[in-house]
Amino acid sequence: MAAPAATVHIPPSAGRRPARFDEEAPVADPGAYPYRDLRDYLHTLDGEGLLHHVDRPVDKDAELVPLVRLQFRGLPAEQRRAFHFTHPTDARRRTYRGSVLIGGFAASRAVYATALACPPDAVADRWATAFDHPVEPETVATGPCKEHVLTGRALLDAGGVTAFPHPVSTPGFDPAPFLTAACWVTRDPEDGTYNLGIYRGMIKGPDRVGLQMDTPTQHIALHLAKARRAGRRLQAALVLGAVPAVGFSAAQKVPYGVSEYAIAGGLMGRPLDVVRCETVDLVVPAHAEIVIEGEIDPTHLESEGPFGEASGYMGPRTNSPVLEVTAVTHRTAPVVQAFISEFPPSESTLMRKIAFENVYLRFLRQSCNIGSVRRVVTHEYGTCNMFFVIQLSNPTAGQARQALYATSGYEASMGKTIIAVDDDIDPEDLDAVVWAMSFRMQPARDVTVLPGKLPRLDPSAATDGSVASSSALLIDATRKAPYPPTSLPARPYMERARALWDDLGLPPLQLATPWHGYELGAWSDEDRRAAEAAVRGELPPRADH
Repeated sequence: MAAPAATVHIPPSAGRRPARFDEEAPVADPGAYPYRDLRDYLHTLDGEGLLHHVDRPVDKDAELVPLVRLQFRGLPAEQRRAFHFTHPTDARRRTYRGSVLIGGFAASRAVYATALACPPDAVADRWATAFDHPVEPETVATGPCKEHVLTGRALLDAGGVTAFPHPVSTPGFDPAPFLTAACWVTRDPEDGTYNLGIYRGMIKGPDRVGLQMDTPTQHIALHLAKARRAGRRLQAALVLGAVPAVGFSAAQKVPYGVSEYAIAGGLMGRPLDVVRCETVDLVVPAHAEIVIEGEIDPTHLESEGPFGEASGYMGPRTNSPVLEVTAVTHRTAPVVQAFISEFPPSESTLMRKIAFENVYLRFLRQSCNIGSVRRVVTHEYGTCNMFFVIQLSNPTAGQARQALYATSGYEASMGKTIIAVDDDIDPEDLDAVVWAMSFRMQPARDVTVLPGKLPRLDPSAATDGSVASSSALLIDATRKAPYPPTSLPARPYMERARALWDDLGLPPLQLATPWHGYELGAWSDEDRRAAEAAVRGELPPRADH
């Protein structure tokens, strides 16, 4: 018999504190990043009406993710919310002391901006500041993540990794629960620099977690390769439930050798408090909900997957490394964070979209010195890895192609289709992009195919992971010469029509760009005079033969 549908407790009004957290919220400097930990952030989400609490038992493996998934298939983006499950269970009616947060970082743009503690229109500036002014972490003696420390026999007796309610992400297809929001912390075996990255982890047992990295260019893969060459095991720590700035930094495309801890400090405008691990030589966020410590043998691989991927398809079963768990530390009644991922759009695609758009714009404008670039837009149905649109304003000859090549080369596995458009094309609007491709480019002149791209969870690529069948498509859909005006009424007439529309009480408008006609260079004074005469009711003069 099917379980009844979960009921949702709508969050309390702003200012009212939920009873499910015991700590008092700190009084923060209004100009500073206000969150000390994930729980402070949840209080704010609650007060902003951006968090649903589900207070009845919900099966973490069969019900939890499907419930949250519904909003990504059936609600407008702005209505999506984070979900907090306070009584997760499973098919055996097991109870857990912890709860589950999903959609907590990027269920919507409002959620994302709240996690960064800035207005939506200030997100780009917040990221620019973080990259320009990174702040290194500060090591403290201890922190809430050390409230419970489990090693050795006590770790196994407590259930190890399986003691927490990690959900099954794609029930009906996934073979196990996976960690989807874990920040994997490692250090370069040669120079000791830190890397934080979000990689999925298959739960294989109380003391074993698989590691899937997508491509060999991932920074943790480079650390593993160095450890293999040195004949060493790679130490790692998995952080669940860190303050949002840490999760955002771990998901960002940060240059190799740059510490995501410092970028997180830049997002916060202050050092991140970190503590030393119990069994590995690493530091982790002091206020994290759960920390899983261990080592990876870079020479040992095991079967991992399949898993529902962001491509919208199940990924293949692969041979991947395994973390051998040596310790688990956690807070009392920890909040287990998971991402809603897999089929796009999702929380993970929105996180990538906002992060990648900012980092690619910065790269093209600053590193490549292409000042005509106005926006870089990635599309969630391309997982924000595959489909890019670059908007340029009056590019000089060759600049659009330069931007296309530079974008393709920034990351070997990203940018399968990259399109350059003019600044009168909204890069978010695929209808407008199709219009530009249809009438502003010629395939023989403006389309380039680059072979040798690194495939990334792409079923159309070679199944052996080789680059032989993987490539990138670069399309210059910018105007190469003056064009006639767009065939819409000119702006004064459309503005007059808008006023009349409102006076008539017609339904509210959501105007697409362009919503009025405008000139594009190929229009003469004679053409303008004739058009002006037409709206005065005058016919063109009779032509002489």
